[in-house]
Amino acid sequence: MKNKLQLLDRSECLTLLSTRASSFWSRINFVLNFPLVITSSAMCIINSISDDGNQVKIPNIVVNAISVLMMSIINNIKAGEKYDNFKRLSQMFLELAQEIDSIEGDEIDIDKYNMLVLKYDNLIRTCDFEHIPTNIKTEVSMLFQKNNKHIPIQLNGTIGGFKRNSGRIEMSSEIV
Repeated sequence: MKNKLQLLDRSECLTLLSTRASSFWSRINFVLNFPLVITSSAMCIINSISDDGNQVKIPNIVVNAISVLMMSIINNIKAGEKYDNFKRLSQMFLELAQEIDSIEGDEIDIDKYNMLVLKYDNLIRTCDFEHIPTNIKTEVSMLFQKNNKHIPIQLNGTIGGFKRNSGRIEMSSEIV
């Protein structure tokens, strides 16, 4: 029963973590794509203002340069891909948490538990923790710590100051 609850806590924690990361990358994606919409509109307006192509040559070059710069930033950051990955992970961790939660009774079959742990481990391997901002990791860690829930080992060092106490990791009172 204890192992089932730990796995459930960790799955719920990663559901929340990946949901918040997905929201973060969605905002970044929007912010980066918005200037492209503006520059495309500006190009349309600039090109329709004058009949003489020479008059709009310099403004076209400037707007094109801004568009190319924004596209290269978008391609390097890959916010859209990160958004999609974290959204997918969030859904998969939620499905796992629901599967764990649906198991009735105190005892869980060892084979079933091992299968759930394998699913959890496979999902963890696909999670790019380095692409999750530290403030999101800290918020989620603190939220679960305050509610005496287990957190994944990948988040144990996020807020620091932990000490072991009867098998659970607890926050030290020395944290400022």
